[in-house]
Amino acid sequence: MRYDLKKLHEVADQSTILETFENKHPYRDYTINITCPEYTSVCPMTGQPDFGTIYINYVPDRKCVELKSLKMYFFSYRNRGIFYEDVVNKMLNDLVKVLEPRRMEVKGDFTVRGGIKTEVAAEYVKGR
Repeated sequence: MRYDLKKLHEVADQSTILETFENKHPYRDYTINITCPEYTSVCPMTGQPDFGTIYINYVPDRKCVELKSLKMYFFSYRNRGIFYEDVVNKMLNDLVKVLEPRRMEVKGDFTVRGGIKTEVAAEYVKGR
């Protein structure tokens, strides 16, 4: 897929950016850990830039996320006004929708802003 970097933040359904590939070992539980230390978005209240690290840990079922598409997905948040709590839950919802994993956790570790440090984590377990 070809990405228009200038228009990524305008995509209405960001989950459509995510691409997958077949899990070659669906008979086994194993964990995939992904870290994005360069997450950026915009505070919806002040318009100031927000920075942080996003951690994704998941046990795949039939599909795994393709990393370049995940990078573009993260990039699509760059100019969006969104609260930390919403970012983490939206990412979890989008990834679960596309991957249908056995288990997944998304955690946002956001940089200090106004003297306050924030971490947000959300979890999904299939069948729960």
